Amino acid sequence: MLKTNEILDEKNKILHKISEPAKFPLTDEDKKLIKDSYEYLRLSQDEEKAEELNLRAGMGLAFPQLGKLKRIFIISYKTEEGNFIEYTVINPKIISYSKELVYVEEGEGCLSVNREVDGIIGRHARITVGFYDEDGNYKEERVREEIAVAFQHEMDHLDGILFTDRIDKNNPFKDKDKMRAI
Repeated sequence: MLKTNEILDEKNKILHKISEPAKFPLTDEDKKLIKDSYEYLRLSQDEEKAEELNLRAGMGLAFPQLGKLKRIFIISYKTEEGNFIEYTVINPKIISYSKELVYVEEGEGCLSVNREVDGIIGRHARITVGFYDEDGNYKEERVREEIAVAFQHEMDHLDGILFTDRIDKNNPFKDKDKMRAI
C-alpha cells in the first residue's frame, strides 16, 4: 500500500513537469501503482482507517504525484451511500465542457499540498472526457460537479499545474460571483 510520504510534496520539481503519454500494454509497475492508488484513496476516505494509518483524505491521485511522469490518474469518490465511483484515466483529453463554472466552496485540496490554501478556482461544471482504461480500451465519460472538478484537477497534474498555481495571489476569490459553489 502507498504511504503518505510516497506522495510528492508541492516543492518537488517533478510536479511542474508535463507528463508523457502512457504506452500500452501498461507495465506491471504501472498496474501495481494503479491498484495501490485505489487502496490508498478508498482507505483515506474512511475516517477511522485514515486516522489509524495516518492517511490524508483524497479522491484523486495522478502518477506525477508518485514521481512517474505518465498521463495516468485515478479517481475514487465515496458517495453518501458509501459506494465508490471510480475511474482509471489514461491519456485523457477534454472533448467538451459546459460554460457554467463552479468552485469548491471549502476550497480545493491536494495530497501534494499539505497546508491550508485560501482561494477558489473556476472549473467547468460538466465535462466530456475521452480516455483509455487500464486495458487500452477507449472510453468517453460525461462527468459533473465534484467528479468534473476532480478530473480537471488531476488533468492539471498531468500538465505540471498544481491547484495553487491557478489561484490569483492578489485576489484569491476573484470572480466568485460569476460561479456556483459546490
